[in-house]
Formats: sequence, C-alpha cells, structure tokens
Amino acid sequence: MTDPAAKTPVPVLRISFPNEHRLGHGKMELLEHICATGSISAAGRAMDMSYRRAWLLVSEMNRMFSEQVVEPQRGGQKGGGAALTPFGEELLARFRRMEKTVRESLAEDLAWLEAKRNLPPGERG
Repeated sequence: MTDPAAKTPVPVLRISFPNEHRLGHGKMELLEHICATGSISAAGRAMDMSYRRAWLLVSEMNRMFSEQVVEPQRGGQKGGGAALTPFGEELLARFRRMEKTVRESLAEDLAWLEAKRNLPPGERG
C-alpha cells in the first residue's frame, strides 16, 4: 500500500546566501550520514556520491561559516574519520527545525494545492 503522505506536495527548504553559497537538503543529509558513519567517504557512498564530491561539499560548508561544520578525526585502528563539530550539530538541528516550521506553516496551503491538482481517475484517495 502506498503512503498517502508520499503523494502530497512537499516544500523544500534551500537557503541561498548573497555570496552564492547555498544550504539545502542534500548537504544536511550528508551531515547526517557523516554523523552516523564517522566518515566522509562512507557518507558519500550512502548517498551514491563520490568521495571527492562529498569532500567538496564538506569543504564548501566549512568555508561558508565562521566556524567549522565538520572536522577530521585522527588515529584509530582504521585511520581517521570525520565528525560534526558542535556548530555542525547545531546547524543540522536548526535546519531540520526550519524545515519542520516551513511544513507546518504551509500545511493548509499545501492541502489546498493537493485538493486542486488534476490527477488521473482513481489516483485520488
């Protein structure tokens, strides 16, 4: 059975800074994977992304702010890894909170849009 929420419109939050840096869902997902795996390369693999692409996104986020978002972890049996800094953890939490606020604020309007969509016969529940 299909999840009814999967067929409703979903707002997507993207923050565009004046210097052309952007912060959105993809970078936040990468941070979540780094947090879960302790590794930029494993986080990239989890997103079907090359290590280079993941590293470039992390580097961009680290340059975007006055504080580091992700920092390397040295040592250990398997070598180094990566972890979110306290600022990175707060950034992720605040971004997720902003997404929730947007969804809740727009829920009535999104329901109206969904009700007005032209769907094939039998597709509307």
